[in-house]
Amino acid sequence: MSLSDAEIQSLIEQSFEAKKFSYSPYSKFPVGAALLCQDGTVVTGCNVENAAYAPAVCAERCAYTKAISVGQKEFKAIAISSNLDDFIAPCGVCRQTMVEFSEDIDVYMTKPDGTYKMMKITELLPHSFRPSRLLQ
Repeated sequence: MSLSDAEIQSLIEQSFEAKKFSYSPYSKFPVGAALLCQDGTVVTGCNVENAAYAPAVCAERCAYTKAISVGQKEFKAIAISSNLDDFIAPCGVCRQTMVEFSEDIDVYMTKPDGTYKMMKITELLPHSFRPSRLLQ
């Protein structure tokens, strides 16, 4: 289920655009995500912080929540962007959210210059609580 170079670049650019909407006054760490649904729809998200910290929402989970709330439940790929000088990786909670809906999703972790590293979610979270393991 590989994406073309143009599809990858478009997904990455959309994650960069989503990052602009980040609400991150406490960490000053804006993150954007662009989630490619199986039908070709792209849903974006950004991190949304809260003064109480615990209610904060990561960009990836924001995109998933938006997608699921409009009926999307099958996903091909996600691109994540930040202002780090290194590749941005999803946190553990986001990894678990990703594997809940696709055990084979491509995760594109980017740098601000647009370069990326792709890993399968099963590489990022090899021993997860997966629906396929729990619903037997």
